[in-house]
Amino acid sequence: MTGPGTAPAPPSRGGRWIRHWDPENETFWNETGEKVARRNLYFSVLSEHIGFSVWTLWSVLVLFMGPEYGLTPADKFMLTSMVTLVGAVVRVPYTFAVAIFGGRNWTIISAALLLVPTVAAFTVMEPGTSFSTFLLVGLLAGIGGGNFASSMTNINAFFPLRKKGWALGLNAGGGNIGVPVIQLAALAIIGAGGGPRVLLGIYIPLIVVAAVMAALFMDNLENVKNDTGAAKDAARDAHTWIMSVLYIGTFGSFIGYSFAFGQVLQNQFGRTPLQAAYVTFLGPLLGSLIRPLGGWLADRYGGARISLWNYVGMGVATAVLIGASMEKSLALFTAAFVVLFVLSGLGNGSTFKMIPGIFQNKALAKGLRGEEAAAYGRRLSGASMGLIGAVGALGGVAINLAFRQSFLSYGSGTGAFVAFLAFYVVCFGVTWAVYLRRTARGVPATTTTSEAKPQLSYAEV
Repeated sequence: MTGPGTAPAPPSRGGRWIRHWDPENETFWNETGEKVARRNLYFSVLSEHIGFSVWTLWSVLVLFMGPEYGLTPADKFMLTSMVTLVGAVVRVPYTFAVAIFGGRNWTIISAALLLVPTVAAFTVMEPGTSFSTFLLVGLLAGIGGGNFASSMTNINAFFPLRKKGWALGLNAGGGNIGVPVIQLAALAIIGAGGGPRVLLGIYIPLIVVAAVMAALFMDNLENVKNDTGAAKDAARDAHTWIMSVLYIGTFGSFIGYSFAFGQVLQNQFGRTPLQAAYVTFLGPLLGSLIRPLGGWLADRYGGARISLWNYVGMGVATAVLIGASMEKSLALFTAAFVVLFVLSGLGNGSTFKMIPGIFQNKALAKGLRGEEAAAYGRRLSGASMGLIGAVGALGGVAINLAFRQSFLSYGSGTGAFVAFLAFYVVCFGVTWAVYLRRTARGVPATTTTSEAKPQLSYAEV
């Protein structure tokens, strides 16, 4: 047993397994923990980044697919919806995988699995291929969405509560930026007159690099392994599902719009693939870059407060989009859409920072203190992140299906934007009612994780 000022023994890394990990102990963190945690963070970002690129691959490939491919706009929205759906569903088993295999081991496996959809797409990507074949191969790309869940669960265990907002924001932001990177690569290839197989050929060796780097430089944490029961405990907690709804509003928007933005520009404003590609990368890029800022602001001012006002901003941006859509103003529409992307990224950081704080708060309310409270918080927050990430990604499915129906019914995306505005109002109301209107029953409205100091209120998570 180590006191608060005593450094535990340096991590033992036999077979790349670390058997002792106590990031809440400041001496341990400053002397050994931070260096190890940052190293794992950086290579986790690399693998997750490639995973996001593969997951959103078809948002780019459909831009290459002109009339010769024989697909209607509704077919393309259906294709991207199903890819998003698979990416959401596989996040649940990917969350369990960290506890079963270890964070490093699963990062290697999950990175290597990305070769399957990439090579398959390379094989079938040509005119004359049936829609059902494209759909089947597109479903394979959904496994790239799972990398987020396992990566966030793994990195959550490495960092102390006071650093989680920044660390999780950087981890997720670095992964999210895989979306605009693949879109920029597509823009360069389309502009140079190249085809989709050139893009796929670039990513195949990058996947191999990500898997090798994980094998060489990442670690497994012994105290995370064999704790699959944590997911069951997290699933029983109401806050897991409340935060899932809020995450639909932020990440669901980000990933849904990432898949749909280019298609909306093509179908509603008559943009060519090249014209659409010039714009579509900008929103995901800025939304990804600002995600760590959302986590940092949440560390400083409270995730619930930042999230609340972020939903206000998203609602305003959506209202502007509705007006621009009705007035057929391409410039205003594009500007408002980019702003909405930025706010979705900011909200991604702030909502995910709320999760560790909520479960740390619950630990303190149970009377747990010190490392016992920190371990409880890490255990449940890590498990809940995968579930929340999975449900949040389903928002991307809903967005693409909403656009599909809106274009079929009205010939534009206006009807879909009205539905999105209503949902942001719901997210605002839930955030205020659950986390800001009052503190949780029996939980004092003060802050910190220390045994000697009082507890958090939910308003401060």
